[in-house]
Amino acid sequence: MAGRRKVNNLLGLAVLSTVVQRPMHPYEMATLMRARGKDRDMGVKWGSLYTVVRNLEKHGFLEVEGTVREGAHPERTIYRITDAGRAELADWVRDLIADPEPERPRFEAALSVCGVLPPDELTGLLRRRLALLEEDVAAQREALAEWRRETPRLFLVEAEYDLAVREAEAAWIRSFVEELTSGAFPDLPMWRAWHESGRMPPEMAELAERGLTPD
Repeated sequence: MAGRRKVNNLLGLAVLSTVVQRPMHPYEMATLMRARGKDRDMGVKWGSLYTVVRNLEKHGFLEVEGTVREGAHPERTIYRITDAGRAELADWVRDLIADPEPERPRFEAALSVCGVLPPDELTGLLRRRLALLEEDVAAQREALAEWRRETPRLFLVEAEYDLAVREAEAAWIRSFVEELTSGAFPDLPMWRAWHESGRMPPEMAELAERGLTPD
């Protein structure tokens, strides 16, 4: 695992991967990144774009090529990627692909405390999430099939991965709901007793006190 990078914001990765194509000014970078869906892939915060560009320049990953004025727009600074920036971009991608890092989605955070809800209520909520996921998965499959007609697969692998993750989540939720509705979930009686009595069963309370969780 590499140490902390000089510019550790994923927006910096998006900028470098955009400017590697050709020199451009920040407004053009943003336009291309939006068109390519980088705001979805990387959770881009557009308000910090100019700060990130300046930081990339400060650390020698970008350099000013010149300025341009287009019509009534203010003068804009054009940046190009440096050799150091190309090396940083390649190393960054290597690290992100090769070194798995723990990611904590909001759904996982909710599952870690889902016992505070009665099992029947949780089942209903999971069914609602599953229905929305299945709609999303169907739409993504259709879109991906359309994109494959005109787009090289190299530019679609992140969409394939996102679809695979959503399909895996849907499959897991489907299995969990089946356990809850069939009564096969092993802790169901104790879980129900907790909500029926309003008191956590002693064996559950002991585990909670000892902090016996996978985290």
